[in-house]
Amino acid sequence: MSLIKSISGIRGTIGGKPGDGLSPLDVVKFTAAYAAFIRKTAKSNLIVVGRDARMSGSMVKNLVTSTLSGMGFDVCDIDLATTPTTELAVTGENADGGIIITASHNPKQWNALKLLNADGEFLSKKDGEEVLAIAESEDFDFATVEKLGKIRSKDYTGIHIEKVLSLNAVDTEAIRKAGFKVALDCVNSVGGIILPKLLDALGVKDVKVLYGEPTGNFCHNPEPLEKNLGDIMGLMAKGGRDVAFVVDPDVDRLAMICEDGKMFGEEYTLVSVADYLLSLTPGNTVSNLSSTRALKDITVKHGGEYYAAAVGEVNVVEKMKECSAVIGGEGNGGVIYPECHYGRDALVGIALFLTLLAKKGKKVSELRKEYPAYFMSKQRLDLKPGTDPDSILDKMKTLFANEQIDTCDGVKIDFPDKWVHFRKSNTEPIIRIYSEARTQAEADALADEMRKTAEKLISE
Repeated sequence: MSLIKSISGIRGTIGGKPGDGLSPLDVVKFTAAYAAFIRKTAKSNLIVVGRDARMSGSMVKNLVTSTLSGMGFDVCDIDLATTPTTELAVTGENADGGIIITASHNPKQWNALKLLNADGEFLSKKDGEEVLAIAESEDFDFATVEKLGKIRSKDYTGIHIEKVLSLNAVDTEAIRKAGFKVALDCVNSVGGIILPKLLDALGVKDVKVLYGEPTGNFCHNPEPLEKNLGDIMGLMAKGGRDVAFVVDPDVDRLAMICEDGKMFGEEYTLVSVADYLLSLTPGNTVSNLSSTRALKDITVKHGGEYYAAAVGEVNVVEKMKECSAVIGGEGNGGVIYPECHYGRDALVGIALFLTLLAKKGKKVSELRKEYPAYFMSKQRLDLKPGTDPDSILDKMKTLFANEQIDTCDGVKIDFPDKWVHFRKSNTEPIIRIYSEARTQAEADALADEMRKTAEKLISE
């Protein structure tokens, strides 16, 4: 059993004793703490609750909505909904906040509560720490019978789709005329509910769906990485389809597969969408430190300036607001387009990519070749008990002081033609080592060399 409490919420495996897994008691305590926090600034006395389709979702949602009612809050229950749908519902309902019940790309035995503020955005580090403190102290009071909140249901699927279609950069007529043949892998979650409807609204009539039933019993590892996508890649390799879209269970990450069955590259979801948007509205972009340099190259090409943020959606959003970015996101396939909302949204990514594809009139594989070619390597350095990861990062910073260094999140060392990023894990005794170079061999060699350098520093 596992239970992880962090500033972004609480997540864990279902079952076990309280405090060991995500038990009903833990769900109630953390939800009550969140409600107590929201109470301090509440205006509407309303909180939105949405969930992905994982098997424990209904059980957890009933606990959450009942606890919020017990804390005196009214609840708008949008039930099966994507993470970006729930974010939009918070502002659409003028709510004080929202809770998304999803463990994102984690396997089916996991679930989580992700917490939103009144802007439909994830809580800041400071606010998240306050919620954790309230939960630890159990400093909250439940409402008397006269003040119990009311629970109502609402479907936000259509509202989200209409929001995407209303974006000026989305050209539904161009998409319809292109006559695309599309495949989907919805990994047995809420993507199977909303994505076919989105494509139909965009004018795509030929859609092949894999794993569209929202059972929560995922047919493969739900993280949209190449090693998990053999079925949809095999389908595309047979020919006859223009593009495949793959999402995670809560539909905030988007990966694409070319017409020949090869991966477009999750790092290039944001790159391609940014290229299209910057051609319409030149400006700045943001991604996290572990994302591809290709976004910077594309941004500079269009006359804008690129900014890097610490890993984590809330950090990317903060930096985007700070520099008035046109587009931003994360290299895991997360597209954040402020014209829609400040949250990763696969629906926005799909609509913008299909518009780009329609206007270019090229195959997806041909489009991919237009972008700078970079390759990533991801390794880890396991730390022995008692090893201080911060001291290792400080030593690496000193050792490479003559290079371009960024320390907003660990240590990123930028060389002229490659980079490496050292970042300590918040949940495991490890240091993550990400590198990028012009070839896979170079990226692997850089990560391996840097890992050995760090190991040597530990032994000194």
